[in-house]
Amino acid sequence: MAVRNSMDIAVVGNGVLGLSIAVEIARRAPKLEVAVIGPPERPLAASVAAGAMLNCFGEVTKYTHQHPAAEAKFTIARQALDEWPAWLDRLCDDIGDDAAALRASRTEGTFVLLSGRSGHLAQENFHAMRAALIKYDEPHEPVDPQDIEGLDPSPTARPSHAVHLPREGAVDARAVVTALEAAAGRHGVHLVPAAVRGLLADADTVAGVRLADGSTLSAGTVILAAGSTSSALADSVLPPGETPPMLHGNGLSLVTRRTAPHRAREVLRTPIRAGSCGLHLVPLAGADEQYIGANNMVTLRPAHGPGVGDGHAFLRQICEHLDQRIASSQVTQWLHGARPMPLDCFPLIGESSLRGLHFATGTYRDGFHCSPVIARHVTDTVLDRPATDPNFDWFTPKRLPIQTMTVEEAIAEFASHEVDAAYEYGLTLPFWLDSETVAQHSKQRARRVHEELDELVALPPDNLMALQGLTPAEGLADLRRYLHAAHAYHQKSAQTATV
Repeated sequence: MAVRNSMDIAVVGNGVLGLSIAVEIARRAPKLEVAVIGPPERPLAASVAAGAMLNCFGEVTKYTHQHPAAEAKFTIARQALDEWPAWLDRLCDDIGDDAAALRASRTEGTFVLLSGRSGHLAQENFHAMRAALIKYDEPHEPVDPQDIEGLDPSPTARPSHAVHLPREGAVDARAVVTALEAAAGRHGVHLVPAAVRGLLADADTVAGVRLADGSTLSAGTVILAAGSTSSALADSVLPPGETPPMLHGNGLSLVTRRTAPHRAREVLRTPIRAGSCGLHLVPLAGADEQYIGANNMVTLRPAHGPGVGDGHAFLRQICEHLDQRIASSQVTQWLHGARPMPLDCFPLIGESSLRGLHFATGTYRDGFHCSPVIARHVTDTVLDRPATDPNFDWFTPKRLPIQTMTVEEAIAEFASHEVDAAYEYGLTLPFWLDSETVAQHSKQRARRVHEELDELVALPPDNLMALQGLTPAEGLADLRRYLHAAHAYHQKSAQTATV
């Protein structure tokens, strides 16, 4: 399809969020000219490396109900859990005869397992999940781990508890992205195979984008759905401090072909663990294929790939906690992507101060699962339809980082994560020592980071792990400048709003 140099709407980013939004807009406003811009290879995209677990309750942590913003994020995830079956059916209708692969990639059911080698945080998150299941009357069933097909952990990591979630499961992320591209094409969306290098602005209004080859594409509406690279694009056109910066949650995952029999038929996963996501094993459509993931190594700047040590620990833990026989499987694909992680770990969704520039990113672990709800909300906003979901009010990109704890609480939480992670990675201590030595060392490093940042923010443990080893020259000075600019900008905006 030939692409004009002028569009009504330009969506920057061809991952699941960008494509879902473009498809939803094209369904509801077919006369608009919509373009999705992104290189076909999708470097750093989280979507094509995702396990695409359709998990809401499986992602609950002890933090989920401790702050209204976390509660709002959970409510959006619950809506997505309800909407995925109809969303998938409509996507299949969009692509017609090509829907067989997408339908075959759906996996029904998830087992959440509390490993015998889990730390305190994983235990707390597991119990928080069970409490949420009861509170919201979500179907679930405690099961004997010995009865779970395909589960074969090492003797020291046998689960003490397991819960079956029949409404949660997974879908092949690669199949969904392929289907969304096909649906976009059938609805007349222009797919532009190029990288965006900058945004264009005319006074207080967005004007379009500049591509890597120097050419431009004008558009009165631009939607930033470029994952962890979105912040870098927005920085050139937005006032300093308006929007929280984005970090990169580098994840490694694998597609494998089994050589051992008795593979899992449903998703096997752990609760969210210290400083990371849960280990998970997802059966794929191929008779012997499985997806395994994932880890999370956060960096301030884009990384070329996951760390070797991080990958080694993740692969060892997958075998020990879920299935020892994975060790004999053959790796058919190594997948790497970067989760978009704002400084506060909450999404950036909504319009910026630059008229026509919308954000749809910063979703961390939840972008794929929440994509149907986010696509509907962003489409409502772009088409000037009444937005009826107040949960998104928390996640406007025009905000200071959301604070869910004090600096002292953040330091203590980080130390708890570090201790748990140390034990999960194999730490052993003699009987006359306890973990307090590790905790005190972790608190010292966390306190140094907060002091370098003038204690203007209480960092969540996930991001503090990335920052605690840095020097000011390696990025802390840039974050400190952002925080001072953010407080000045939002204080001025608040004063202007009251005049």
